[in-house]
Amino acid sequence: MAWDALWLNLSAATMLPGGAPYGLVADAALGIEGDRIAWIGPRRDLPGPPQALAHRVQDGGGFVLTPGLIDCHTHLVYGGNRAREFEMRLEGASYEAIARAGGGILSTVRATRELDEDALVAASLPRLDALLRDGVTTVEIKSGYGLETATELRQLRAARRLGALRPVDVRTSFLGAHAVPPEFAGRPDEYVALLCAEMLPRVAAEGLADAVDGFCERIAFTPAQIARLFATARRLGLPVKLHAEQLSDQGGAALAAECGALSADHLEYLSEHGAATMAHAGTVAVLLPGAFYVLRERQAPPVDRLRRLGVPIALASDCNPGSSPVCSLLTILNMGCTLFRLTPEEALAGVTRNAARALGLADRGVLAAGLRADAVLWRVAHPAELAYAIGLCPRGVTICAGGIVP
Repeated sequence: MAWDALWLNLSAATMLPGGAPYGLVADAALGIEGDRIAWIGPRRDLPGPPQALAHRVQDGGGFVLTPGLIDCHTHLVYGGNRAREFEMRLEGASYEAIARAGGGILSTVRATRELDEDALVAASLPRLDALLRDGVTTVEIKSGYGLETATELRQLRAARRLGALRPVDVRTSFLGAHAVPPEFAGRPDEYVALLCAEMLPRVAAEGLADAVDGFCERIAFTPAQIARLFATARRLGLPVKLHAEQLSDQGGAALAAECGALSADHLEYLSEHGAATMAHAGTVAVLLPGAFYVLRERQAPPVDRLRRLGVPIALASDCNPGSSPVCSLLTILNMGCTLFRLTPEEALAGVTRNAARALGLADRGVLAAGLRADAVLWRVAHPAELAYAIGLCPRGVTICAGGIVP
């Protein structure tokens, strides 16, 4: 049976590890059948004449093909903005001080609670569209701006709808443990009890989340409180991940790894012990240079330590209204290189192969036969160019689940 499509005349950065840089295959061909990659390799190895192999043969123009990009950490669904807090930080206020004064996450909670599901979808679509223009084919979206059952569920439903409205695979994470809501001020343990007894079971029963997340920090939740949440998540069959060591070392990364977390994210204050525990567990380090940049942080994540211990490194936009109002994953590639000293190859692996791993997705992130047909054809001569330029999107064609995205 003929394939649906066959792409010729391209340079395939397969991102498969252990071989050539970027897993690069020169003069490659890509065959697609349905939503899967049917064949990929050097054109000379094709099992027959192109016209006999596929219903449609397309010319890649000699450009670079990569896996579809994966944004594995966003807070894309929310109401309002925090431009005034951006001004306040420039005037000298710290992120932590703003949060303790009732701003930060809680200001977005107030704005998000005011919006119905349709309004949340409408507010979020422009942000999602910006990511898609950068070649994103899979995006993770967290809740966490409701901090009450009704709004948390509304956020997750809106995120699911976004995936039905656009050619992108949306993965959702329940982040009820993002901050202590004002009605539970001074009573965080009672709020965690509500998360475990009411919110999380509702989320699981309705199939609204693919994972459970939390924020372990002095301004958020303690390791003990996060451990209670994670125990409930595991009983409900949901994988976990954690915002950890962003502002201080609370031991969150080690806790997450010990709980079998898919990822620990931020990690500016990650210790040797935390990194070693992540390495042993196979937990992915998701670095978020957008927040580092916007908050003008001084301590970068310990990239050399992560490399030395073999911890997989992913990158993500952290798209959110307060600390990372970034809607460009290509910009994040550049930030990962310039701010965190990743190589362009490490950065690209961070939004493909390792980002897929951070979401627990084994069917994408590299170009290989049998995997989901998510790919991007870029009008560049070498994959390093994707991390090089800022503000110039060289995307030619996006292929998502085998279909061509305009």
